[in-house]
Amino acid sequence: MLGKAQSLPADQIFCDLEDSVAPGAKESARDNVVAVLNEGDWAGKTRVVRVNDLTTKWTYRDVITVVEGAGANLDCVMLPKVQTAAQVQWLDLLLTQIEEVMGFEVGRIGIEAQIENALGLSNVKEIAFASPRIETIIFGPADFMASMNMPSLIVGALNPDYPGDPFHYVLFKILEAARARGVQAIDGPYLQIRDVDGYRTVARKAAALGYDGKWVLHPGQIEAANEVFAPRQEDYDHAELILDAYAWHTSDEGGLRGAVMLGEEMIDEASRKMAEVIAGKGRAAGMERTAKFDPAAG
Repeated sequence: MLGKAQSLPADQIFCDLEDSVAPGAKESARDNVVAVLNEGDWAGKTRVVRVNDLTTKWTYRDVITVVEGAGANLDCVMLPKVQTAAQVQWLDLLLTQIEEVMGFEVGRIGIEAQIENALGLSNVKEIAFASPRIETIIFGPADFMASMNMPSLIVGALNPDYPGDPFHYVLFKILEAARARGVQAIDGPYLQIRDVDGYRTVARKAAALGYDGKWVLHPGQIEAANEVFAPRQEDYDHAELILDAYAWHTSDEGGLRGAVMLGEEMIDEASRKMAEVIAGKGRAAGMERTAKFDPAAG
């Protein structure tokens, strides 16, 4: 499976040492991860390893074995079930010590923090600011549901007995902390891997809030994820036109105007900021423009 992952059109691949590995296989799994990071072709992908959570006996050895063995080919360490800022700081310190011993660039390896319980959500802002290595805050719905005593076994989907979205507050609070810190916010998995339409529905909710992406557990979910988190072509074109028009009209040549019309729409600095978000997502997705700005047309 790890070999196949290298060819999939995903932005990031994480090798798991936690939930997907049986207790008796934890130690051998570390060596497998080191080998695949060192020998695989991960060009264009962010390489991440999820270690075991800090309440277990495996975490410190996970970090030492993987980072010492494959730190040069590792971008981030994902810490699951983060509950406090101190847990992130522990990982930061251990990574620094390993980097110094191994001669790696200190601070290059990032940290992804996964929020999966009530205490972690309560402390999410402090967690987001706990280390300069923090790059991503991730929502983990399954363990979170267990932490909150939610009476459901359906992970990632809405509960028909609840008149609304029971995860809206959770997602928004994680997003708020991530944006305050200036890092990515990623939604967690949708376990019904053959229900691609269901995946697309919940992914759209996260995308509408402003999330940067959502986990996929199966190759069949990748196309839906890439579709949902990239802007529609017309929105991408419109965003680029706003940026071009605003840049032109605020220049000396364009008259140094701060609020102008683009067709029937008034645009200003706030419009530019909104357009930057959409244009950035389109560029990251490799989209190409189908419309160009013409100063003569206004």
